[in-house]
Amino acid sequence: MHLAPRVLRRAVAGATVALLATAVGCAPQPEEKAASTPSGSSANACAKGKLATETSGKLTIATDQPAYEPWFKDDKPANGEGFESAVAYAVAEQLGYDKSAVVWQSVPFNKAFAPGAKTFDFDINQVSISDERKKAVDFSSGYYDVRQAVIALKGTKAAEATGTADLKGLKLGAQVGTTSLDYIDDVVKPSRDAAVYAKNDQAKSALKNGQVDAIVTDLPTAFYITSAEVTDAEIVGQFENQGGTPEQFGLVLDKGSALTSCVTGAVDALREDGTLAKIEQQWLSDAVDAPVLK
Repeated sequence: MHLAPRVLRRAVAGATVALLATAVGCAPQPEEKAASTPSGSSANACAKGKLATETSGKLTIATDQPAYEPWFKDDKPANGEGFESAVAYAVAEQLGYDKSAVVWQSVPFNKAFAPGAKTFDFDINQVSISDERKKAVDFSSGYYDVRQAVIALKGTKAAEATGTADLKGLKLGAQVGTTSLDYIDDVVKPSRDAAVYAKNDQAKSALKNGQVDAIVTDLPTAFYITSAEVTDAEIVGQFENQGGTPEQFGLVLDKGSALTSCVTGAVDALREDGTLAKIEQQWLSDAVDAPVLK
């Protein structure tokens, strides 16, 4: 008995909408306005401090634990010290979030770019941009150009290497899921399988204990390891970029994230105004040179 009036109201409403749609469709549209607002986009999508973040009014940033130097300092991502901590806060500020609005989250390196929904807005953890990883996640534009380097104990055969050919017969190690491991497998192509570790700390211990002849890390990390952690080790050399384009670290976002273009815009703005260069100079100035392994 009560359904008929509802059906009637819906029918009348539907007819009204249809008539309005027809009228609007026939009416001339302002060309300038139509051109300035692309279909499917929002003019306020990147409104500062009002992004569609995991937690309204907050920006959730993830990184691994421990958080290594020189990317972070004292294993405390929230202190703003270290290259990546400083970059993260600079991006946050560019997006309209001050330090008090940033929430840090611990996410293992491999999990950051694994398939599946993310619980962070972006992850910053020396993750190199690659086509393979782009199948599972989005990346911002690159915030740092990086090279991979080989570390060996001083006075060893590995320390005397001058090219990749000298590394082929050695036992090499690297952290799982990294481009460091890719360089061992794809560039060096050693005769012995690489030793793979869940964390760089394990790789460093293996080097100190003689379980591997050398390990591979990114160059700034290699400088820090040899200057502060394994002081009887040295940088043997760095690899050339493969394919003519630099390897770059990018911020990791959920696949199809509505924030990707906003975060990329923030990174691009920081590069253009010189902020990224200043942060690099402050935290990575010592990690600038090493012999090139050919």
